[in-house]
Amino acid sequence: MPAKKNPKHASAASFHNYYSPLLKLLALALLLLWLSRLLFYLFNLQYFSHLGAGEVLRILVFGLRFDVATLFMLNAPFIILMTLPLAVRKYRLWRFSAMFLYLLANSIGLMTNIADIVYYRFTFKRMTADIFSYAANDISLATLLPQFLNDFWGYFLLFGLFVVLLVVAVSRINILPIKRKVYPWLWHTLQVFGFVAAMAITVVGIRGGLQLKPINIITAGKVSEARNAAMVLNTPFTIIKTFNQQNLSRTEYFDQTTLDEIYTPIIQPSDSRGLSRNGSPLNLVIIIMESLSAEHVGAFNKNQESYKGFTPFLDSLMPHAVALRGFANGKQSIEGIPAILASMPSLLDKPYINSAYAANKFNSLAELLGAEGYQTAFYHGGTNGTMDFDGFAQMAGFDNYYGRTEYNNEADFDGQWGIFDEPFFGYFADGLSAMKPPFFATIFSLSAHHPYTIPEKYKGHFPEGNLEIQKTIAYADFALRKFFDKAARMPWFGNTLFVITADHTSEAWLPEYKTKTGMYEIPIIFYAPGSRLPTPAVTVADQIDIMPSALGLLGYDNPFVAFGQNIFDSKEGMAVNYISGVYQLITDSLVLEFDGTNSRSLYNYKKDPLLRQNLLTTNLREAHRMEQTLKAIIQQYNNRMIDNQLTINP
Repeated sequence: MPAKKNPKHASAASFHNYYSPLLKLLALALLLLWLSRLLFYLFNLQYFSHLGAGEVLRILVFGLRFDVATLFMLNAPFIILMTLPLAVRKYRLWRFSAMFLYLLANSIGLMTNIADIVYYRFTFKRMTADIFSYAANDISLATLLPQFLNDFWGYFLLFGLFVVLLVVAVSRINILPIKRKVYPWLWHTLQVFGFVAAMAITVVGIRGGLQLKPINIITAGKVSEARNAAMVLNTPFTIIKTFNQQNLSRTEYFDQTTLDEIYTPIIQPSDSRGLSRNGSPLNLVIIIMESLSAEHVGAFNKNQESYKGFTPFLDSLMPHAVALRGFANGKQSIEGIPAILASMPSLLDKPYINSAYAANKFNSLAELLGAEGYQTAFYHGGTNGTMDFDGFAQMAGFDNYYGRTEYNNEADFDGQWGIFDEPFFGYFADGLSAMKPPFFATIFSLSAHHPYTIPEKYKGHFPEGNLEIQKTIAYADFALRKFFDKAARMPWFGNTLFVITADHTSEAWLPEYKTKTGMYEIPIIFYAPGSRLPTPAVTVADQIDIMPSALGLLGYDNPFVAFGQNIFDSKEGMAVNYISGVYQLITDSLVLEFDGTNSRSLYNYKKDPLLRQNLLTTNLREAHRMEQTLKAIIQQYNNRMIDNQLTINP
């Protein structure tokens, strides 16, 4: 008669060790996240040259907190499948599913980290969730991807290497049976406790510790200065943290009376009459040049030895115009358009056009001038639908939108983005001649976009420069010259106010354009060939100042909402920016960084262009005054967005 098995000494051969492979795979994923952070720094060393070795090491160490949080965010499903105390874990399909989720989540996370090695040079911040809406709205993405693969193949190889390491690790991981004997009841009890412990560790890891509030993008400010936030953070963390984060929080820094005394976006035009010619109101034409950083403009860089710039036409026009070295409001085209045409700053983690507030009623140049009898039109040579510009134009009140479809001549298609600047500017000039005065029209150029293509007939015609974009800046300046040559022969030319600016800046080469102020510097130019423009009352201008300033010059006399100011009728010039949870206020010589609660730094960017000397503790009075102004702007912006109070009459 066979002996009965003693359950107290039952073999554990059917029990497996799931925790050892789990820890090994998580350790590898964490290592790769950290290595991608190190590579982000090494490949963008020029943008962090102000950091000493000690600070770099400190950031790399403390940045691990964000890597750990990201590790648990990405791998929570994998951890659950591996630690769930159920018998189904022994089945091959269950294990395959767990490993597949591990590979998928970590591959995506590493892909975004490596992509930001390149993308950071254009936005100066880690990507956020708005990248998905940006990509979804840009129907040129399918044609651009092959070009990106060609230009940045080395980074794709790097990503491929990381994925291979993950795949090899997964393929070599064996979930081995435990050979020693163990009581079944003890085994199952330990598995339950293990699962509970794993979930607790995962939650703490995602929160970034046991502190009251989970870590967020703004937590990076506790590690280093705001300008180093991109190095402290990692891209999957910023994307996850901003996913579905559309709503602003109501802000109550001041009571309403005090708030309005410090700052109000309600513009009450002065009684002064606007410019006119023979009693006729001026037309308004706003020209938005893609990526036209101040760095590319020769007239702004005369202090640079042997540097002529890439805008000879613009340089020749500026002595006959009011030309300010101004500031862009954001780092993307989708942020620049509302700032220029509706005085709408980008103080959200998402661009306004893609935010929950995009349906708000707002004042714009097209809407306000349209009500005064102006015919209005928006021109952009890109494929219709690109970045929702056509949708915004309709929301802003433009009568007509003209894009690649309306141009209807694919012979001038650049193969990627849309119509080359030179022919499209000519099309724009003809379109203006067909409009009935007074009119307001905007054109947004596009040739200075990666992959920086110029027409074949002009190959070798323009200077190359240190940056690949600079030859297309020279081509765009050439297209602008041709436009003005053509427009000058048209009857409406002398009765028109032109405003020329950029949507945002490009990648920088010179050190002073890689700082938190230099990364926003653009030209803002007012030119009226038939009129004498007044002298600006300020020396600092922001994109959001264009709308109130242009309306002031045109003599618009009704109150309206604009977050900028009329630079020809202001007491103090200023510019405001927002990036990665940090607000920035720029005055004629100072720049203040503020995280919504505390001021972080104060620099004199005129005397200290590389922003090396923080004056916050030595200039408390000025810092407090600027902080009060910035708080008032934030409160007006947040609360008016929430309450849909972006017009005088809602």
